[in-house]
Amino acid sequence: MHITFTNQAIEQINKKMNSGAGELKLVHDSEGCGCSANGVPTLWIVNQAEDKELRAEGTPFELVYEQKHEVYFEDKMTLDYAPARGDFVLKSNGQIYNANMRLIDKREL
Repeated sequence: MHITFTNQAIEQINKKMNSGAGELKLVHDSEGCGCSANGVPTLWIVNQAEDKELRAEGTPFELVYEQKHEVYFEDKMTLDYAPARGDFVLKSNGQIYNANMRLIDKREL
């Protein structure tokens, strides 16, 4: 998997990861959705990747993700930022995965 980050997305991620410590994690969050197939793509900041998580290439950030979530995403995607809404947008050439994606800081301090 490869993620292309727009300049606006890079700027907003850098603001959130101000300490520099942590990794970005792409999840297919199904909590409260009724079943695992009805999830929402979400972006988290975590302390570090877990042992079995996979890495998606990207510049300037890599993303980690769980193998079981790989089926929900395409090989090439773009992460953009919509300043009017204050949300990230995860998209590919074929679809928009989430036009209202939040970056949630899940790091434990």
